[in-house]
Amino acid sequence: MGSGIAQVAAASGNAVLLNDRTSELIERGIGKIRKQLARGVEKGRLSDAGRSEILERITPAPAIEKFDVDIAIEAASEHLETKLAIFRSLDAQCAPRAVLASNTSSISITELGAATKRPDRVIGMHFMNPVPVMQLVEIIRGIATSQETYEFTRDLAERMGKTPVEVRDFPGFVSNRVLMPMINEAIYAVYEGVASPEAVDTVMKLGMNHPMGPLTLADFIGLDTCLAIMGVLYSGFGDSKYRACPLLRQYVAAGWLGKKSGRGFYVYE
Repeated sequence: MGSGIAQVAAASGNAVLLNDRTSELIERGIGKIRKQLARGVEKGRLSDAGRSEILERITPAPAIEKFDVDIAIEAASEHLETKLAIFRSLDAQCAPRAVLASNTSSISITELGAATKRPDRVIGMHFMNPVPVMQLVEIIRGIATSQETYEFTRDLAERMGKTPVEVRDFPGFVSNRVLMPMINEAIYAVYEGVASPEAVDTVMKLGMNHPMGPLTLADFIGLDTCLAIMGVLYSGFGDSKYRACPLLRQYVAAGWLGKKSGRGFYVYE
């Protein structure tokens, strides 16, 4: 997600600092961007000069230190303590004017903002995966987020060629509050022996006109991420309808995380 956000930001004319836990991970991210841009050139959607200009706008930033930026967009894994630590660091190091945004898919923006000295400048900017392809960005306002911060973030998303949608700060926002229970129920259908993963996905694709079946989508998102989001929904609402399916928990415990691990509901070469 981070490399995709960096690519889209640079492609829309912004100078980008790309940070990750290690220099190797930063280079891996830039390598993904190079591959994406190369495909664009091959398909005639991008010129060689355009590709070079985009790459020149991206600078590796191995450490968070004195970032003179207008906005910092965090795209770490769905783990509250990890995100809180990043936001505290960004708050200490970024220019006072900087907006601090999170690409979280479920965690409270209000809670992230409270970890900083600028809660009025903290906001959610939830991109969809893959970022260069998907049009939507959920813009999530925490309880203290200012109108100025919202308008700045909305305008930035539009300049990136995205369609921003304003959402209030509740667990799962809109996208995952609707999507994850559907995925979880599809997993229950397999768990209870109602149908195979292939059958469940075929029903949803051909019967409901979904472009991708829910179990294929779960593998693509990452089953560990799905489990984490269900945990946020369950703890946030206290409603049993958000309880994660035992089969989902078992797959994650086995390390069957989906496409990124080579196995989930399907096996990937």
